[in-house]
Amino acid sequence: MNNAARARQRVLAVFLPVTAVLYISAEALDPRGTDQVVTTMVVAFRVLPIAASHLSQLYLSGSLSVLALGALAVSYAAIALLVTGRGWVIATVGALLGGVGAFTGAMVNVLVGVNLATAASAHMTHDAAARFLVRSFNSAPSQAFTYVYFFAEYTAPVVMGFALWRSRSVPRWLAALFVVGFYVAEAQSAKGSVVILFMLPWAVAMVLLAARIWQAAAQPAQPATGDQPAAEPVSSS
Repeated sequence: MNNAARARQRVLAVFLPVTAVLYISAEALDPRGTDQVVTTMVVAFRVLPIAASHLSQLYLSGSLSVLALGALAVSYAAIALLVTGRGWVIATVGALLGGVGAFTGAMVNVLVGVNLATAASAHMTHDAAARFLVRSFNSAPSQAFTYVYFFAEYTAPVVMGFALWRSRSVPRWLAALFVVGFYVAEAQSAKGSVVILFMLPWAVAMVLLAARIWQAAAQPAQPATGDQPAAEPVSSS
């Protein structure tokens, strides 16, 4: 591995702890009761007053969620670098699923966070704002993004965790901690700073995986085999 490849791999490794910090911050700052898919007028009328009372907080948490999901897409690609032998195909599929899930998740989170704050602060009646939210969430593109997001979100960690487990590139307990910790983190909703405690195991897994990626970049390249031309036999004549 040359210096350029080492530098790139270390940059990718940094994305893992950054993702954890962004994700935990977004969930901790999310106003209570706003982390909902607004598909009915009842839900819209329930979340709009909460959003109107916490506009700055909602804008911040929504922006952090989008940044966290973008960083998560890069993190999946970085984790896949650890699997170079057995299971590399599975890791590649996991990275692809993670990237697609993060991209579609960012689109959905724009609706949940930023779009909700915009509707709550717009100069329109609550009825008009509620109808706008319901139509936005029930639109065909929004529904498609939501279905893909939930499928990839819950499939990618298992696929990547299985690839890490099978390759033995990291301790198997670390692969299990990544999967279980991710699911616990994903299950958290807008409950305030208490979510930090539940998301810490996943954050620890991300930091440990980042350390493994960083260490892998420092390892010297293995000598190539089979690259040298075979020696020609010496003629006896």
